[in-house]
Amino acid sequence: MKSNILSFAFLLLLAAPLAAQQKDHVSMKIDVVAWGDEIKGLSFKSGSSKSVITALSFRYSTPVIYSGPLVMEIYQSDNSPTAAAPAVKYPAEGRIIPKNPFGSGEKDDAAIPSSPKQGLALELEKRRQKDPSLVALAVLPGSDCRRATVLLAPAEAGTFTTHVIDDDPSKLPVGQLRIHNLSPFLLAMRCNGNPALQLKSREAILVPAIKEHLIYELAYKIDDEWNVQENNTLPVRPTEQMQMIILRSENSFFLASDGSRSGFLQIITLRRSPDAH
Repeated sequence: MKSNILSFAFLLLLAAPLAAQQKDHVSMKIDVVAWGDEIKGLSFKSGSSKSVITALSFRYSTPVIYSGPLVMEIYQSDNSPTAAAPAVKYPAEGRIIPKNPFGSGEKDDAAIPSSPKQGLALELEKRRQKDPSLVALAVLPGSDCRRATVLLAPAEAGTFTTHVIDDDPSKLPVGQLRIHNLSPFLLAMRCNGNPALQLKSREAILVPAIKEHLIYELAYKIDDEWNVQENNTLPVRPTEQMQMIILRSENSFFLASDGSRSGFLQIITLRRSPDAH
């Protein structure tokens, strides 16, 4: 009996934060980016014919103003089906928050935590019983955020998992680069000749540019061995917010014209002026 009471109390604790978030109201610009093939016919309201969104593959499109609950619902119209795609094991839902870049990083913790995914996935399944056009839920940053990016990855039954990135200018200043590890591997990044930093899966760091450039070295760890991916240089413009997202994808977006794929991991860069659109 005691065990049953404790289990019920634990379930109440899990449900409470989501219920509280649903009551909160936020307003911000949202950029929706497809983790995979282009996704058409998206909207933030069921059956809406206004502000229909197309999420482009691994790149920004036109942002949309969102005003509503902290737990944002994303719908897809029936006449704009997304091409069938295999479900991916990552990313899991969860807000990406830059963590302390000088953390220990000594443990290879590539496995993505399952609890946030279970919570949102179960909530999405429940809400889809009332409206099957609902295809994703995203927990947005708080009311102090003016802009966010939502990454959509294909999941089961035409739904999507979400990653939310807080892009408020106070957290992503122009002229700097935020680096996200959205691969399932432990990474090491050496930036502008500084000591290498380790990034676990779903961690991020903010790196200042030097003379409007970032010189970096990237390595990943598999079976307790480090493998060097690349050494490269990126221009970082002083008027732009810029993000580097490191992931593992077999999408055709990353194929060269001859069908080859460069590197074990894939890298995308997202750039925009904070006042664009």
